[in-house]
Amino acid sequence: HIERELMLVKVRASGKDREEMKRLADIFRGRILDVTDKSYTIELTGDSTKLDAFLVAIDRAAILETVRTGASGIGRGERILRV
Repeated sequence: HIERELMLVKVRASGKDREEMKRLADIFRGRILDVTDKSYTIELTGDSTKLDAFLVAIDRAAILETVRTGASGIGRGERILRV
């Protein structure tokens, strides 16, 4: 099956940390959805281990808000996911 989770995370992004936060978002294939003078809001999708790895990679003090959907899944190809 295919399984994905969505996470929105608002992070501090000012001064020298701004470029590093953008680089990390790119590495994890995230999208920056909102930009202010002091913060970025980043959208990430993937399995929970990928999203957890992103949170570990950034400085905990930089996290302002985090929202996660939980896992959603669907069967691959002709398969049907049954619960």
